[in-house]
Amino acid sequence: MHSPGGLGRPCLLQPCPAVPSDLTAEERQELENIRRRKQELLADIQRLKDEIAEVANEIENLGSTEERKNMQRNKQVAMGRKKFNMDPKKGIQFLIENDLLKNTCEDIAQFLYKGEGLNKTAIGDYLGERDEFNIQVLHAFVELHEFTDLNLVQALRQFLWSFRLPGEAQKIDRMMEAFAQRYCQCNNGVFQST
Repeated sequence: MHSPGGLGRPCLLQPCPAVPSDLTAEERQELENIRRRKQELLADIQRLKDEIAEVANEIENLGSTEERKNMQRNKQVAMGRKKFNMDPKKGIQFLIENDLLKNTCEDIAQFLYKGEGLNKTAIGDYLGERDEFNIQVLHAFVELHEFTDLNLVQALRQFLWSFRLPGEAQKIDRMMEAFAQRYCQCNNGVFQST
């Protein structure tokens, strides 16, 4: 569409209204410049609106992406807990492989100490293993307990509340030795030796 008045310039977004016939050539040129500038401004406004809509959409998608990641992580943690309850070593391995748990005795001990959704018998079985890493986890686990100013029975109850003792005598012995060391460390002078 061309503007009336013989100037031959196309109108960009809207049809141009007729140019009054009583204008001088200079006034017609000024009116044409104003109309052209108006069309440029309207085009700029539309471009800004489109950019704002695109950014808002990206922000919305970013939030839902984070939510999806958290949901996926929570599902994997739940699966890791189930695996742990069936086979403690495989459960820990699954959690480490999926970057849900660091492969350090402190991190694993913290996970077991929190015990959220974990079978206490499975925790006891894992802590009682004689493999060197498991023994380190056991000691890190016992360090998470605070026995200061508790009598022996109270401390033992607190300790045994966090897991179930396994049935094997050697495992029980290792666990009770770790407990005794921590108890004596927290309560200096109560007993002469662990």
